[in-house]
Amino acid sequence: MNFLKGLKDGIPIGIGYFAVSFSFGILGAKYFSTWFVTLISMTNLTSAGQFAGLKIMASGVGTLAEIIIATFFINLRYSLMAISLSQRVSKNFTTAKRLILATGITDEIYGVACNQKEDITPTYFLGLSTLPYLGWTGGTFIGSLSGNILPGVLSNALGVSLYGMFIAIVTPKAMAHKPTLLVIATAISFSAILYFNGISVGFALIISSIAASILGAVFFPPPKDPHGI
Repeated sequence: MNFLKGLKDGIPIGIGYFAVSFSFGILGAKYFSTWFVTLISMTNLTSAGQFAGLKIMASGVGTLAEIIIATFFINLRYSLMAISLSQRVSKNFTTAKRLILATGITDEIYGVACNQKEDITPTYFLGLSTLPYLGWTGGTFIGSLSGNILPGVLSNALGVSLYGMFIAIVTPKAMAHKPTLLVIATAISFSAILYFNGISVGFALIISSIAASILGAVFFPPPKDPHGI
């Protein structure tokens, strides 16, 4: 489990992240400078969290508290992934290394790391995170530059692809799992009602996400383990 193996395993993720972040860069270029949008991707590695934060900032009425709360709940799943991965790491994965490399935990990186048969070493995880990080940051930078150069019609069309990505992610699961569809519909309904009643984008996102999650947990709890765990 060395750096080169991690680098190799991260190639497909890096390519995919470049494509997605390119759209994020185009969308961000409508509101902020290239360097600011790129800095967002350099200090974050979360498409949904960045999208939510960008929406709040672009609205012009969102507060810092709204951004913090919204991104906290959206990215909370990464904490659970980190706890899970902590059971699979090697003994030389010190606390300091965990704190540094935890920045690289994403859904895809987590999935690849969990599929490894051996214990995850710091060098492997660093290699696994490198190309996805460069792809995400580089795609944002080039996408932002393109957004400032491309004609407005084409730039707007490419910017819509980010919304398409989210739809593509949730639609198959929603169609195959009725509870998921109902939770998504609930979140959309809450968000629309709150927004059209004058609630800011940030708090509308926070309230609708939490409310839909609570309703989903109450009415559609996961099946109990046959062993009673």
